[in-house]
Amino acid sequence: MQDFQAKNLKFKLAVGEIVRQEREKNTGKSLNTFAHEYEFDRGNLSKIERGIYGIQLLTAWKLCEALEIKFSDFAKTLEEKLGEDFKFFDE
Repeated sequence: MQDFQAKNLKFKLAVGEIVRQEREKNTGKSLNTFAHEYEFDRGNLSKIERGIYGIQLLTAWKLCEALEIKFSDFAKTLEEKLGEDFKFFDE
């Protein structure tokens, strides 16, 4: 169970880092401004970027649209950040 929790945290931190980097790079907007303009809850977005909250597929898709990136590019970046050997379940 502890291994799964560590992997879950690693996943959430990676997602958050990508979202924050893309927000800063693609929009140049602060978290508050970005959240307001695209109708995201500022507190939840902050928690996603800090790896505290996990992200649902629908939210990820909406964020990708707001960040002007393809969802597939987001997923590829996430895979690269986590590494080829990352798996939630051991074989």
